[in-house]
Amino acid sequence: MADTLTKEAVLQALERVKGPDLEDNLVALGLVSEIVIHKGKVYFSLTVDSNRAEELEPLRQAAEKVVSDLDGVVSVGVTLTADREAGEATQGNGRPPQPASPVQGTGGMHMQPGQGPQPGMAPGMGPGGPGPGPGAGPAGPAGGQLAGVPGVENIIAVASGKGGVGKSTTAVNLALALQANGLKVGILDADIYGPSMPRLLGITGRPQPVQGNILKPMQGYGLNVMSMGFLVEEDTPMIWRGPMVQSALSQMLKEVLWGELDVLVVDMPPGTGDAQLTMAQQVPLAGAIIVSTPQDLALIDARKGLNMFRRVDVPVLGIVENMSYFLCPSCGERSEIFGHGGARRESEKLGVPFLGEIPLHMDIRAKSDAGQPIVVSDPDSDHAKIYKAIATKVWDEMERNKAGAQRAAPKIVIEG
Repeated sequence: MADTLTKEAVLQALERVKGPDLEDNLVALGLVSEIVIHKGKVYFSLTVDSNRAEELEPLRQAAEKVVSDLDGVVSVGVTLTADREAGEATQGNGRPPQPASPVQGTGGMHMQPGQGPQPGMAPGMGPGGPGPGPGAGPAGPAGGQLAGVPGVENIIAVASGKGGVGKSTTAVNLALALQANGLKVGILDADIYGPSMPRLLGITGRPQPVQGNILKPMQGYGLNVMSMGFLVEEDTPMIWRGPMVQSALSQMLKEVLWGELDVLVVDMPPGTGDAQLTMAQQVPLAGAIIVSTPQDLALIDARKGLNMFRRVDVPVLGIVENMSYFLCPSCGERSEIFGHGGARRESEKLGVPFLGEIPLHMDIRAKSDAGQPIVVSDPDSDHAKIYKAIATKVWDEMERNKAGAQRAAPKIVIEG
């Protein structure tokens, strides 16, 4: 029965599986963590020595099997994770062992070994110290080019150094503004812990499989959309370690039928962590946009985000100053609540384009909360025109970068 499917029942089943050295069971050894149960789907991780991850794959399979046999279980997702200590040895190729990777199928998320990204690698850090890690930036492993997403011409990341600066609202209105400018656009909500695209675009329902593990994206105002928010309930916490987040993000990039898109806008989580590094390592980014509010504290974090993308060889398309000023709807008086012009000055100091100022206004907030972004709900408003102007600058900057890259490409001359 489904009501017997509890964390306690999962732990009891896992007590039947011996640990790595057959001395005790997984639970007694404290190797089981982060059990999440949702509608018959069970997710958990096993903490193991990073140097033994590959040899312990049968252990992961055994844990998956005993939980799969429980009444009420629809699918099981198990990943091997490792708390890598500073200075811990890596494998001979300089990389830590790869964990299991979740793969989205028709029955929920299940795990396949050996496909996940690399744990224990800080942004901008390769195995030998500072500098891009394997696959960072435009060059993939062994110096090869990163494979793109089928059908997607350009991928851009919208990021911020900290939360609460209106990044997701900016991302969704930017995507709609690019579409209003005549482009085919999709948006990926890369914030696994706090997905917001279902709410911002007023979309409900679940993505459906079209073939094998490939999902059809959701639709909102003409955008192709994917978010973890479509796969779990809004109030369900995602208690996942970094490798699981990396793997889920990789799937939403490459196991979704995005179709033919001029631009895929990726709404990044705040900060400089696993998701940002995964994006730089998994796909060739055409660039990143940094969103900040004007005050010094936010700009410090924005600077960190900008420098992170630079370190992994992702071009920064520019900085957006959000909540730049407040216009009183009653009297029209302008108030600079968070200061003003800080992002513009920062962009000049760092030598990146300044894309524009977005005001703090109740219409933008109210329409976002209602799932009716202002670019589509009030396309002739001054606010919508600001987003469209920013979208034009972003596209122009991407085109300039492409032209510069083509001019810089070496020519091969064959002499007879």
